[in-house]
Amino acid sequence: MKLMITIVTCLLLWSLMLLSFFIIFNHQLHNAATNGSTDSGKPRDKLLGRLLTDEFDEDSCLSRYQSSLYRKPSPYKPSRYLVSKLRSYEMLHKRCGPGTKAYKKATESLCENYSSKSVGECRYIVWIAVYGLGNRVLTLASLFLYALLTDRIMHVDQRKDINDLLCEPFPGTSWLLPLDFPLTDQLDSFDRESPRCYGTMLKNHAINSTIIIPSYLCLYLIHDYDDYDKMFFCEKDQLLIREVPWLVFNSNLYFIPSLWLIPSFQSELSKLFPQKETVFHHLARYLFHPTNQVWGMITRSYNAYLSRADERLGIQVRVFSKPAGYFQHVMDQIVACTQREKLLPEVFVSESQVTNTSRSSKLKAVLVTSLYPEYSEILKQMYWKGPSLTGEIVQVYQPSQEMYQQTDNKLHDQKALAEIYLLSLTDHIVTSDSSTFGYVAQGLGGLKSWILYKPKNNTAPEPPCVRAVSMEPCFLRAPLYGCQAKEVKITPFVMYCSDRITGLKLVDSN
Repeated sequence: MKLMITIVTCLLLWSLMLLSFFIIFNHQLHNAATNGSTDSGKPRDKLLGRLLTDEFDEDSCLSRYQSSLYRKPSPYKPSRYLVSKLRSYEMLHKRCGPGTKAYKKATESLCENYSSKSVGECRYIVWIAVYGLGNRVLTLASLFLYALLTDRIMHVDQRKDINDLLCEPFPGTSWLLPLDFPLTDQLDSFDRESPRCYGTMLKNHAINSTIIIPSYLCLYLIHDYDDYDKMFFCEKDQLLIREVPWLVFNSNLYFIPSLWLIPSFQSELSKLFPQKETVFHHLARYLFHPTNQVWGMITRSYNAYLSRADERLGIQVRVFSKPAGYFQHVMDQIVACTQREKLLPEVFVSESQVTNTSRSSKLKAVLVTSLYPEYSEILKQMYWKGPSLTGEIVQVYQPSQEMYQQTDNKLHDQKALAEIYLLSLTDHIVTSDSSTFGYVAQGLGGLKSWILYKPKNNTAPEPPCVRAVSMEPCFLRAPLYGCQAKEVKITPFVMYCSDRITGLKLVDSN
């Protein structure tokens, strides 16, 4: 009997030991999956240098904390001042966002034409969703930086598909503009001629610093804006605009470079971003986290086609000509650029020239994003028909071929966001001239792209492409004259864009 008790006791103790070992082992596996590790053995930085807060539930938005599993650590670290500013903004948004007494009080003031009393600490920016996905992402980043600089709360128009694309970026509150917002029915009417838009009011002498401040203003910063609209970027106009409780922005431009040319913003911007060409890189990684549905598209594609490659190349092809489609001169330009810059290997003319038959050849994955399938198909055929001079194995993959842009189609926009994100996960990237889609991908990935020059007269340009001087997007229609004309010429950290002579971009002056 004693022997039986001893045996049972030993078995129980052994079972408990096995159970404990199993729990510890699984805990370690979980940590490895969620914390990851670099080749050096250091745990991954899922908060991106404290750029992100740890207040979110991870399952609600998988991309927020899993992104570092899919890309190399960024060499660009956010400043402590930027991190502090983001935490301060998050607290302000909680105090002033939807559902708060402050928000309710502020919206009630919109029923009045003018605001004659102080609005306290809660002032607001409303973002209207216009144009394609690339434009929207760039303007969201621009408005958020303006919100940081002016201590305003940013709300985004949710009538389109923004909620199906991106997770909430601010903890404990929402950036979505409530559907019962008093001006919702008027948002689509805020065009260049709107009597409540700042440029129109200046033109009609309907606003100045000596009259009572309006309860809201529309800012029209679309590519066809005029000289009066561009007064937004003048110092004296900012003094007036900052007093208005509500600003409604109608924009499709990345206007951050011109914010740097406003004297009262320069000191704060320099503290936020000591490396000037990292502005969009940091803002994008903070703001833009794909929803779980989009993240599933991204991770499935990455794991199936990109994860096992030794090197990844992204090629983004946007054809602006009308009619658009496949053109041989564009295909010739892509091949000329990628082979001249050693991004893709040349191909042997005949199989008999092959000398390297090693089974351990380097694998290069090429991700092509385009509305049209021909560009990737021809690349794929080229490397299937003949071996590469370097012995590299080249695999070409294109996630979708939509044929034409379908802005505000939910699935189309989700695919577009997934492809932008996949491009940002590559090691090198080639993008099309003046393409906001390409700007977002390179900035998000911290990459300096090779830009394909726009063809002229149906001929591949020579040279076919140029290396971007910084990873910052281009402000395609910058206010080069007027109040900022002198600063544009003498400021060392802005320069004209290599792919758009009317544009400006941020660079590090050294």
